[in-house]
Amino acid sequence: MTKLYGLIGKNIGYSFSKKYFTDRFAQTGATDCVYENFDLAQLEEFKKIIAEHSNLCGLNVTIPYKEAVIPYLDELSIKAQKIGAVNVIRFKNGKLKGYNSDAFGFKKSIKPLLKPHHKKALILGTGGASKAVAFALEELNILYSFASRNDGVNTIKYEHINATTFDNFQIFIHCTPLGTYPNINTCPDLPYEYFSEQHLAFDLIYNPEETLFLKKAKNKGAQTQNGQQMLINQAEKAWRIWNK
Repeated sequence: MTKLYGLIGKNIGYSFSKKYFTDRFAQTGATDCVYENFDLAQLEEFKKIIAEHSNLCGLNVTIPYKEAVIPYLDELSIKAQKIGAVNVIRFKNGKLKGYNSDAFGFKKSIKPLLKPHHKKALILGTGGASKAVAFALEELNILYSFASRNDGVNTIKYEHINATTFDNFQIFIHCTPLGTYPNINTCPDLPYEYFSEQHLAFDLIYNPEETLFLKKAKNKGAQTQNGQQMLINQAEKAWRIWNK
């Protein structure tokens, strides 16, 4: 029987995952594996996907369901439990177990970019991806705060970000969908003039290759990185989870 893997999310036509895994299956001779996108307008459709595909072996989860999917699962890995977000689901013996490979993927991709003066990070956004980023930063012993439109614990409102913020934080990590294809002319509301050569701007988005956020930071001399390598890292981790 064909082994089915896939991605659940909303408006995921742009996603890298289907091509990545389809190519991977072809290269490794895994002719019994296929990967499909499951574009869900509502997460309630998730139950129908499971019911209709008895050959499901594993799923990736993307925006906006990384947190909302948790009640649908039978079990969580220790890391997913700590983070509070899931982006990998493993199917085994009729049970669904949630994992988080985002933290692993992010940590592995940012680590080579870090310099001694990179002491504090501002995480733009408060969703499931930002939780995984925060977990990885803790493992790297990097202090962090969140930026949001709303008040919250350890949170700076966007309207209060100023020159002092850029003095205090040397790493800016973008974890929202703003700027994702096809809406490439949007970006977080920041005073970009305060970016400098001392800053690292990291965007979890990989399509387009260079978001408006990264362009604006780069124009002021900041070191920049998109989410492509993070995605490859987490995809490989997902494959190991599904097949362990």
